[in-house]
This record gives sequence, structure tokens and C-alpha cells, in this order.
Amino acid sequence: MHSSSILDRHGRVVDYLRVSVTDLCNFRCFYCMPPSGIRRLAHDEVLRFEEVRRVAGVAASLGVTTLRLTGGEPLVRRGIVDLVAMLSQVDGIDRLAMTTNASRLAEMSSELRSAGLDRVNVSIDTLKRDKFEQITCGGSLRDVLKGVEKALDNGFDQVKLNVVAMKGVNDTEFVELALMARRYPVDVRFIEYMPTEHGVDVEPWRFVPVSAIRSELERALGLEPFDGERGAGPARMFQIEQGLGCIGFIASVSEPFCAKCNRLRLSAEGRLIACLYDGGEVDVKAALRDGSSDERLAALFMEVANMKPLVRSGTTAALVRELGG
Repeated sequence: MHSSSILDRHGRVVDYLRVSVTDLCNFRCFYCMPPSGIRRLAHDEVLRFEEVRRVAGVAASLGVTTLRLTGGEPLVRRGIVDLVAMLSQVDGIDRLAMTTNASRLAEMSSELRSAGLDRVNVSIDTLKRDKFEQITCGGSLRDVLKGVEKALDNGFDQVKLNVVAMKGVNDTEFVELALMARRYPVDVRFIEYMPTEHGVDVEPWRFVPVSAIRSELERALGLEPFDGERGAGPARMFQIEQGLGCIGFIASVSEPFCAKCNRLRLSAEGRLIACLYDGGEVDVKAALRDGSSDERLAALFMEVANMKPLVRSGTTAALVRELGG
């Protein structure tokens, strides 16, 4: 354990920081973005690169070893390659990852890899072009698949494909999606449908438990538990016969993994958040801009870590109750 590790009040070590670098996204996935959109942040509301770098340095000094860049869509943030290069130089950060819709990954993959990005997670919920356009409100599946191809060509340590499982949307494609892990060295991870931070209305009838997906894939493809290292995430991983990659299941609703949660979140506007679904946050941007010391920033990390719940309440718990869980 790091000599200055972040321990929350439940004894969990916090060593993972998700960093939202922008509120903007060039897709409007129906389960993520409300039809009315969200209020766009003013330029000065968003953390500057130097501020993100400073927060990352303080986090690393406290034992955080993994940074994941998110959004919105991180690749629409101007100068994102420069930020990756800055963060890759932070002492103590062992993994620098990004979650992206991959719409711009083909053109930026080589630069991102050279700048120090280790891993990419790509959101892709269908392999049918028309359906992809419907889900994303106009996104190009061809661009996304080209981005995945380029990421593999450029030698990222890991490339993961994230699939949000939704009844009536992609529940007839689970085997086809899983086969991507046989053909390519990618991990395909099925994630349970759940509320988002933007307050999109949840449609409980769309929920598919990953236990049902796992049973389907066991019958169709055969699965064996994977015991190796596949990153710092909550997925339960399985091997597929003759597979170049693995299959993962993230039971974020039916089997919450709160008791093992090791992460905090930094929003684009500088809120350090204990739990996305249960509140608890501090204003890091205000501390950065009023001249606070690194010691004060470290104290804010400890403060928000102690806001982490042992088990979340709120919207996801309500969804489980509605589903009879």
C-alpha cells in the first residue's frame, strides 16, 4: 500500500480517479442524454489542463495509480493529446486510460498512444449501422469500428468494448457482439442498463440482468472464468474458446460492487465526487483558483473519500426495487 494511501471510513483504498475533461459530446445516445440536452458549461467553468494536471499530481501523491479520462466525449476537447502527454508524466500514475465513443479515434489514435495513453474503452452497443445511428442520434458505426481497428494497430495495452445491454434495443445481438472477442484481441464487456448522471428517465422494462446474458453466451459459445489481470475495473471476466480477447460482465444494478469501490470522480467543472449515484462532493476548482496549497487539495481528497457510502442508495437502488431485486 502507498505510504499516503486514501482510505475511506469503511477501510477501502481509493486508488482510481475518473476525470471528466469536458461536458460536450458529439453523440446523443438516448439512454445517456435527455432530449432537451444539458446546459453547456461556459469556458471558464471547465478545469484548465494545468489544473487537471495539478489535481492528478496530488491524487498520485496520495496513492492513486489509475487515471481514466472521460467526458462527455474526451476526444472533442481541444488539445486532448497535450493533456494526455501532461498526465502521462505524473509520477505514480501506472495506468492512463480513456473511455471514448471512438468517433475520432481513428485520426487521433497514433498521437494518443505516443503521448502516453495506455488503454481505451470504446462504447459500442450494436453492430447494426441503422440501429447505431438511432441509438446515438446520427453517429457513424463505420467511424467507430475504424477507431477500434486503429487502436489495435497502434498497440494499446488494452482495448475494451463496452456494451450497455437493453431489451428491445440490442438483446438479439449479444452473441454477435461477444464474437468480437473471438476475432480480435479486445475485451467485450456487457454492462447493465442503469440511470445516468444527466437524469434521463429510466425505462425499467429495458433492463437485462447480465446473469441472463452470461447464460446465453455459455450456451452459445462456452465460457471459462479468466483468472488473469484485465485492469482495475469491476467486470467479472471469462475466456471464450479460441478467443483473442475476453468477455466481461458488469452487474452494476443486480449485483452492486459498492463494497469494493476504489474510485473518485472529478467533473469537468472541478467537483470531486464521492459517488455518482449517492452524492457527496467538494469544490476542487474553487480551491485551485483561490491559491490553496497541495496540502489543502490533499485534505479535500480525504474529505470526499469519507463521503463514499458503503452501499449506494438513490436511483439505482430504486430501479432494483422496481425490478423486484
